[in-house]
Amino acid sequence: MATIPLPDTKAVNEPTRAFQARRAQLLETVKTVDAREFLESLAAAVDEYFRSSFAQSAVGPQMGIMTNPYALIALGGYGRGEQCVYSDIDLLFLFENKVPAEAEALVQEIIYPLWDMGLEVGHATRSIKECIQLARQDLEVLTALLDGRFICGMSPLFHRLMERLRHKLISVNPSKLITALVESNQRRHERFGDSAYLLEPNLKEGQGGLRDYHTMLWVARIQSDAKSSRDLEYYGYLSNDEYTELQRSLSFVWSVRNQLHLFMGRKLDQLHLEHQTRLAEVMNVAPVNGHLPVEMLMGDLHGHMEFIKQCYRMFIYELDQRKRLKRKNKALKDTLVPGLKFNRGLLNFVSPEAILKNPLLLIYIFVESAVHKAPLSAEARRLIKEFGHMVDEPGFRHSPEVVEAFERVLARPVSGFNVLNDMLETGFLAHFIPEFKGVTNRIQFDQYHLYPVARHLLLSVRHLKHIVTARGDGSGDPLGPKIYQEIRHKKALLWATLLHDIGKAEAAGGHSERGAEMAARMLTERGIAESDVETAAFLVREHLTLFETATRRDINDEETALYVARRIVKPERLKMLYLLSVADAMATGPKAWNDWTASLMRSLFLRTLNVMEKGELVSKKALRIIAEKKERILVASRSAQEREDNLRLMEFMSPRYLLHTPSQEIPQHIELFGRLGEHPFVWRIDKSADGKTRTITLCAKDRPGLLSRVAGVLTLNSINILDFRIFTWRNNVALDIFDVQAPPDLIFEDERWQRAERHLLAALNDELDLSSELASKQGGFRTLQAKEMTKKRPQKVIIDNETSSFFTIIEVIAWDFPGLLYRITDAIFRCRLDIWVAKIANQVDQVVDVFYVRSFDGEKVDSPEEESHIRETIGAILQ
Repeated sequence: MATIPLPDTKAVNEPTRAFQARRAQLLETVKTVDAREFLESLAAAVDEYFRSSFAQSAVGPQMGIMTNPYALIALGGYGRGEQCVYSDIDLLFLFENKVPAEAEALVQEIIYPLWDMGLEVGHATRSIKECIQLARQDLEVLTALLDGRFICGMSPLFHRLMERLRHKLISVNPSKLITALVESNQRRHERFGDSAYLLEPNLKEGQGGLRDYHTMLWVARIQSDAKSSRDLEYYGYLSNDEYTELQRSLSFVWSVRNQLHLFMGRKLDQLHLEHQTRLAEVMNVAPVNGHLPVEMLMGDLHGHMEFIKQCYRMFIYELDQRKRLKRKNKALKDTLVPGLKFNRGLLNFVSPEAILKNPLLLIYIFVESAVHKAPLSAEARRLIKEFGHMVDEPGFRHSPEVVEAFERVLARPVSGFNVLNDMLETGFLAHFIPEFKGVTNRIQFDQYHLYPVARHLLLSVRHLKHIVTARGDGSGDPLGPKIYQEIRHKKALLWATLLHDIGKAEAAGGHSERGAEMAARMLTERGIAESDVETAAFLVREHLTLFETATRRDINDEETALYVARRIVKPERLKMLYLLSVADAMATGPKAWNDWTASLMRSLFLRTLNVMEKGELVSKKALRIIAEKKERILVASRSAQEREDNLRLMEFMSPRYLLHTPSQEIPQHIELFGRLGEHPFVWRIDKSADGKTRTITLCAKDRPGLLSRVAGVLTLNSINILDFRIFTWRNNVALDIFDVQAPPDLIFEDERWQRAERHLLAALNDELDLSSELASKQGGFRTLQAKEMTKKRPQKVIIDNETSSFFTIIEVIAWDFPGLLYRITDAIFRCRLDIWVAKIANQVDQVVDVFYVRSFDGEKVDSPEEESHIRETIGAILQ
């Protein structure tokens, strides 16, 4: 056979020009047409390109289509007619017998022009036999073929492929294929997470994403030979209302995906935080009642993805029940509540009339669902939505029977099945507690809260039930089970956990106070005992107290525990508040709950409880610990002279230093002090076990502004401070410990530390102007970045003269940027204040730097004039 010349792919042919023009025309309509219509139109434009290219092909006529028939088949999303802006175009060159050598030239002729346009085109050249063999081995090949659609060529070839696929593979063991699809999707969920909850959802692969819908289609194709999405309704997988709502949800997700593709200029399915604000602007989303456009967009997106998730969950559950019924040939469960029934393992109402006769069935069905751990049927969920107006009636939601039934659900032990979620998704919860309407799908646009407010509240209840159950798997809180058993008013704790963020329905600050008032009113209306109402309202009002105190105050200062004890007063309320705080932090995300915050919370709780129950501080225990550490150091002394020197030096060490510094580190610090002599400072640099961080231990002659200069020098040398502890001994020696990230250039790390040492020496000798050097290094980054960020979340300077008797506490809440710590500490120094204790904490995606300070004269600064001067000086560097 003569060699067929390869086509000139650089020449733009007529089909390519026509497709480019049609595609550009369609992209102009993304905002104005329905998403489904856009997808199908773009897929049709691709079809037309392939048909035109096939008809005008120079290679095709020479391949003998009559002797070895072939066809072009659309696969995957393109096959379904769901062609997003930059989605892959998957194409199969299908041959009846074998793939000829000339097929390569045909592929180049048709595919290469699309590659030149920057489109991702996946293609395969296979015979029918090869397609069946690969589909048997690879689930992705099978699902791509299930979505197959004929484009051009010999159409009987496509029909033979689909017939053989069904006869040789699908019909042989459909249950096995369906199980494999479901398990594959479950692994995908585990990898990408629940997109109906996550701050940065994956529009395609996450739970509630497009893959859930695709899996439903594939299962329906295998089980019922479904041809189109409409067959999900035709074959009874979805009701008409569910199908209609599913199409609305899919359309919204497709719209978001198209816009994301369009402004990114490429395929992207992970909706990252930095793209969400721009996406809201592109989609012309308006702010509502003080909520940002991005919060409104993400709220709608989460709501639609939640519906897709629920459709998929019900779809899979019913499949499982059908299998069980075939095996047992009888109903799996039964209910004794008149008006309710089980159907294929799903709870349902006997009839709509049964609800009209007994509206209490609207709450009893949830109680039965919790008891039997069985979900509601699609029909039941629809009826609850339709009869939601009956729950709105005060006579219903305030009735003792309804409240008691709701509390049974609220108190039900945690299991894999969460009835509160069903209450939220069917709208029952928002009818029963109207205040929930304001927080359903309410998004907090930050890097701290992972979930919408209503979801966060339900997850907090779930975590509370989890941590108070002794399981021994290390996932809860070690104090939880014992504390919970000691609490008498458990219902008050559960109500408070459910309602603690209910005040966030309004965008304005002060949600804790507002939420306490709302909780008191709604619980009183429902006939809850007055003492429980007061307790629940107190817990809602104070739900941030323990967490904020533990992370922003010096818990090693005995006054901190005294302050918390005076504020909370009762030991039982402290125990309830601790459990609520832990559950709240766990449900917020890893930035709020981690080993560090858990340790701080636990320590503050135990110290405060000791104050309340024993009427004393931790002084006796602290003195014993200090004495034991001193004795260990003295015993380890190598000579009588060293023992005497160590004993003398330890008299200068502050109790706070001795109490909270590990015993093995103190000899290292003594050695550093021995090297100090007349030097302004000495330091040592230690690598962490994993090599990712460094610990700087600095011993220096104390002076006002020391922390500021160290922070400035580290920033100047691109060394990022993660945390620090500062101590001052009575001999005017500062012992400061900084945890920092490893320098970026590890090869020249020693040179960087030597340069930083020279810089610090020059700064301490007033030979280096840190402010000028840092301004020159950073350029305009801080100003532009900070101004853009503070439009959305303001920066604050808070002064606290109540918590401590000896120190003024300054909190600076700001957007982080290189050199922030230096600027703040330098401003404090210019206010003639000395820093004694400092902490780095987090609030949302801002940092909170906390400083315990005194004036250079050793006094608190508590006059209105002094406080105003501090706010103005620090505030100026945040502008």
